[in-house]
Amino acid sequence: MIVLEGRVFFNGELRQGAVGIEDGKIADVRRTLKGDKNIDLGDRIILPGAIDPHVHFRDPGMTNKEDFTSGSSAALHGGVTCVLDMPNTKPPVTDARSLEDKKRIIKGRSFVDYGLFAALTKKYDASTLSKKVAGFKLFMGSTTGELLLNDDNEMYRAVYNALQTGKRVSVHAEDEPMISRNEERNNRDHLRNRPVHAEYSAINKLSGYKGMKVNICHITDAHSAALASSYGFTTEVTSHHLLFDDSISEKAEYKVNPPLRDTDTRERLYKAFIDAKITMFGSDHAPHTVDEKHTAYDYAPSGMPGVETYMPMMAEMVRKGNITMQQMVRMSSSAPAEAFGINKGVIEKGRDADLAVYDMRVRRTIKAKDLHSKAGYTPYEGRDAVFPDIVIIRGNMQIKDGELCGDRTGEDIFE
Repeated sequence: MIVLEGRVFFNGELRQGAVGIEDGKIADVRRTLKGDKNIDLGDRIILPGAIDPHVHFRDPGMTNKEDFTSGSSAALHGGVTCVLDMPNTKPPVTDARSLEDKKRIIKGRSFVDYGLFAALTKKYDASTLSKKVAGFKLFMGSTTGELLLNDDNEMYRAVYNALQTGKRVSVHAEDEPMISRNEERNNRDHLRNRPVHAEYSAINKLSGYKGMKVNICHITDAHSAALASSYGFTTEVTSHHLLFDDSISEKAEYKVNPPLRDTDTRERLYKAFIDAKITMFGSDHAPHTVDEKHTAYDYAPSGMPGVETYMPMMAEMVRKGNITMQQMVRMSSSAPAEAFGINKGVIEKGRDADLAVYDMRVRRTIKAKDLHSKAGYTPYEGRDAVFPDIVIIRGNMQIKDGELCGDRTGEDIFE
């Protein structure tokens, strides 16, 4: 048994202790443990690895933007030990064949564990896919790819069938009829075309599934979060919607769907986040090439990278006292584990030994040249962050002293 000794996040609080690891699982958590090898981490903090429930690793079909190797490397360096990848690839994951093809293509190429989403369409029965996917994705508003399902009757039927499988349905909640196609020159124009009322309307359309396994992705407004919570849905928030508003820049680097909101809306969302009114983090890591993002705003694709930076930035928020350690761990680890039925996200006996070790005294400045995504840029350039020193997945050390030391041993946890 390998034993890590340090300040362990256990039973909702940090305490001096030891974590025993055996056969890829957490074997025991105690004040002291004797193992075959004991590793003394001093004052460093041992946290459960983060689970990112929303990434676009672009594999297959758009691997010039990202692939599973580069995307998972970025995740790993940011303390993320498991990702759930979205289906709007080329071809999209919509049926058994496309799912199995994608699984085959990425097998043996990931540094972190992963699960795949399948898209809800009017043509395919979700029950045939449910055992091999993390969940189902519903696109109520148009975005990257052609998976829009905005006929209400077809949408209701598809969501009902998916929920009957016991899997969670993650929703891009923008009501397509409320989205305009007017010319865009900047983020304010993009916001005008995709108003926050489209988010409210989309969530309200799902009210018939009250108390069921629905997750509202990339929530952008406090009212949306409260509305979704009133229906018993889980909610997910990105760092870009928390930290940026539509005045941040004229550049398409900040063009995302749903769009960055105005200052007042962003501030209300941030307060809802601070007040623990949102369930979990999700990066919505959606990289494009620098050349694509530097085209005219109206033609530039929507999306930005974030899987490597959101946890280090949240750790910096903890270090500064803006949020609690409890909140960070809940939103990054235990909440997504619970929402998607994953045996990770908590340091307790029997869980996968996915751990991230941080020295909260050591800050780094985020620089694109130091990151691992193919995107080649970051909207968080120059911000302070606390990156993990050590990252362990199923007992295997993948990052040591902040540097890659492992291999592409990530597994499909829904295989």
